[in-house]
Amino acid sequence: MGAALARAAQWTAAGSGTGTLEITPLNESLLNQIIKFVEDFSARHPREAAVVFREPLEWKTQLDSSVFGEGYEINEATVQSEAKGKDGQPLLLLTESTLRVRSFDQLSCLLQIAMEKKLKEAQACLEANRDPIVKILGPEYGTVEGEDTSVLHLLEKVKKDDDPETEMKMKILVLLHQFDTQLLNSALKQISQQVRLNPAAVNDEVNLLKNFSGEGEDTVLESLEYTSDYVFSNGCQAPPWRQVHGEICYLVIKPHDTDPLSITCSTAGVFLNGGRLEGKNDIDYERKSDVYKDIVTFLREISPTFVENMAKQEYNFFKEPTYEKSYQPVEGADAKDSGQSKSLHDFKEDNEISTVIVTMVSICTTPGKFEDVVESSSETEEDEEQPVYHQEGSSDLPPEYWGIQKLAKYLKGGNPTATVISLCCLRDFNLAEETCQLAIRDLGCLEVLINLLDTEEIRCQIGSLKILKEISQNILIRHAIADLGGLEIMVDILDSPDEEVKCLAAETIAYVARFKDARKTVRQRAGIKKLVGLLKGTSVASTNLTLCQARNTEMARCGALALWSCSKSTKNKKAIHEAGGIPLLARWLRCSVADILIPVAGTLQECASEQSYKLAIRTEGMVEYFVKNLNSEYEELQLHCASAIFKCAEDKVTRDLVRQHGGLQLLSALLDNSENKQLLAAVTGAIWKCAVSGENVSKFHECKTVESLIELLTDQPEEVLVNIVGALAECCQEPKNRSIIRRCGGIPPLVKLLTGTNQSLLVNASRTVGACATEPENMIIIDRLDGVRLLWSLLKHSDPDVQASAAWAICPCIENAKDAREMVRSFVGGLELVVSLLKSKNKEVLTSICAAVTNIAKDEENLAVLTDHGVIPLLSKLANTRNNKLRRHLAEAISHCCVWGNNRAVFGEAKAVAPLVRYLKSDDPSVHRATAQALYQLSEDPNNCITMHENGVVKLLLTMVGSTDEALQEAAAGCIANIRRLALATEKAKYG
Repeated sequence: MGAALARAAQWTAAGSGTGTLEITPLNESLLNQIIKFVEDFSARHPREAAVVFREPLEWKTQLDSSVFGEGYEINEATVQSEAKGKDGQPLLLLTESTLRVRSFDQLSCLLQIAMEKKLKEAQACLEANRDPIVKILGPEYGTVEGEDTSVLHLLEKVKKDDDPETEMKMKILVLLHQFDTQLLNSALKQISQQVRLNPAAVNDEVNLLKNFSGEGEDTVLESLEYTSDYVFSNGCQAPPWRQVHGEICYLVIKPHDTDPLSITCSTAGVFLNGGRLEGKNDIDYERKSDVYKDIVTFLREISPTFVENMAKQEYNFFKEPTYEKSYQPVEGADAKDSGQSKSLHDFKEDNEISTVIVTMVSICTTPGKFEDVVESSSETEEDEEQPVYHQEGSSDLPPEYWGIQKLAKYLKGGNPTATVISLCCLRDFNLAEETCQLAIRDLGCLEVLINLLDTEEIRCQIGSLKILKEISQNILIRHAIADLGGLEIMVDILDSPDEEVKCLAAETIAYVARFKDARKTVRQRAGIKKLVGLLKGTSVASTNLTLCQARNTEMARCGALALWSCSKSTKNKKAIHEAGGIPLLARWLRCSVADILIPVAGTLQECASEQSYKLAIRTEGMVEYFVKNLNSEYEELQLHCASAIFKCAEDKVTRDLVRQHGGLQLLSALLDNSENKQLLAAVTGAIWKCAVSGENVSKFHECKTVESLIELLTDQPEEVLVNIVGALAECCQEPKNRSIIRRCGGIPPLVKLLTGTNQSLLVNASRTVGACATEPENMIIIDRLDGVRLLWSLLKHSDPDVQASAAWAICPCIENAKDAREMVRSFVGGLELVVSLLKSKNKEVLTSICAAVTNIAKDEENLAVLTDHGVIPLLSKLANTRNNKLRRHLAEAISHCCVWGNNRAVFGEAKAVAPLVRYLKSDDPSVHRATAQALYQLSEDPNNCITMHENGVVKLLLTMVGSTDEALQEAAAGCIANIRRLALATEKAKYG
């Protein structure tokens, strides 16, 4: 409570004088939190509550003897507690309106007695006892000039002796420090709601003024400098304990006509401070002037020369600036388990910089900010994260830095007890704060923490791992841990007999193994097998766990977390499989505890990119549980389960299982959660792959999935749009869904997507537009929106998949357009482009272009243009293909191209006939039909008949004359008839 009262509370007088607490919302909030803490202290910490204070807390009270009852001796106006200390003195004494209290037990009771007056009593107590820790534990534990030395004093005592009373004081001190941190954090949150200026705006204004400062008569200032070069991650340069007052930075400004000015820039504005303290590396923070809205306004009031020279500049510096409320805490939640509070606060960048700054935005700079790299769910080992190094200053380091420096010597050179206490004190720092993390690294503590892992002292291992677990969430720290050999030691202690050590080691590995080399180290150290071993405990479906079951679950959770990080490597996926991880993961997937389910499902969905895992997920019965957990209350679990289905549903059996277990309805329902874009991407991906099966499309129709997908077609990330449009393409298998897309207004946004740049999105958008174009009513809309022209332009795209999907989509557009002939001819250079793509090396492009040629060639004028551009020789060159899909569409194209001019003869001269005959030996009936029709057309040329006969076509066609396929039957018979007529004519000519 000492630091919070000194640094966060708002007093009527500065410093440590006899001021009173102002009546402000911030103070009231702090008082209420202190009251709650003291009231609950006895119940939560009964042994510590009984400890007698070194000196009583003493203040003038508004309570009288009438409010006291059982447990107190009352003699007129005097009250004393029946509870006494070892010295025989009462632990509570009231005399002549002066109250003295000597334990937390009595403080708790007093607050309950005070009822509606408890706020006033707490205020009076704290005003009279500005540093209550001194009264509770002794003057050696006090805070002097902003520097808290109590923990260091305690460490000195522990180092010298092993006194139980000292240990109890240590526990009280730790509790008070943790509560102090919470109070400071709470104060920061409230201050963040009342602000105007922010670091970005201040920095921009400083940079602007610097550009017009220096030597010379016309400069606006002689100089302007920050008092510190150190920039915190939130952009501030003020120490954290001043940031709680909203202070951002401090400047020394030298105008031309005044002495140097020392000013404070805070969220409330700019004001003059007391300047640097003589003989100290600190400044007098007390406000010495009015508060101005920005630096320029402040200088206008102080310096006439500044105003005069500003007017000479080209830019107008005196426009009204606009500020946003943008000083916001980004992390304020309590840290897990440790009881510490996170107090990392960040400034969001101003969206509207003042007009002054906008005019000079090209020459302004923004302070460097450390950012961790977010892990991607890559399927290979190519996701190497790169550390982004922080711009570190060498002066005016924050108090946390010096506090850690003082702890470092005890951490490095103390006995086991002192080391353990040092570790506890180190954990009391906000380890989520970058300053603390880098201080631990820079001051040599990281090496010590890693060395402690290699000892036989379990307490030291546990304390070290708890710290490493927290700080390894910093990318620089985890790289440093790996460089110092920490990973190897952590993998080795996975064999420890102590379960807590194993759990902490695995969880720390989970954070460190987020880059390629670290994952490789875990594998090479046989860590994968050890982590899989942590999953061998018995899983249970119930959430009501016995102590043994809870331990098993915690070990499995930590092991799964580490495997999850490691599984981003292809080789590690294989190692997990070989270590027997799949059945163990499958077993834990059946439990109902979210903490274990999330990393287990995360690991499985990461591994589901491998074919062996897809098969195992199906055969081990995991699909049912992925579906079941789509109904979870935890979005992260839903995300991983949907992702696993997305990756596995390429297999038909898996798609059927998803349907059978009710997964299609659950996936459809999750489309309502459109705010979580990661979850939406996974869900729409799963729907896309499941929709490949016609039975699933029917089920989606019942769930009105298509309507929901259409509603999501706008304002979505590309990753989501790719999946939505892919799902719609599959759902278009059913004609009624094509009509739904039209009725729900889906065609305009789909056509608009054809103008994008994302290749996957272009492929799926083309497929969907093409599927919709099979309906004449849809085609009218597509044509009106210039959709066919957009598709045709995609034939110029550099990606073969985009080219192919566009060509396939063009086919139904030509078939169903009202005036297809004129539409095709209206595209300047369009037919030449189609013909040129017959030179592609990509089989799917060739196949789709052949299909397009087939449709274009149905019009004789367009066929004539195709012929002029050399379509016949290019088609002929493809004739030797063994790809059945290409054979079919090539044969159809040849068949339709034969009807113009002497194209039949040209095909024969280009040696396309003999290869076509071989197509009749294919096992694909659709190839037989297309080939027979092409041969029938080609057989109108006598030379082609000779070639066919020489290649044994008659025998092959005779078997097809009896086919149940009428088109094949007629084409085969017609071709044989043409060959026979030629033979008869030749014989007649020969014998007259």
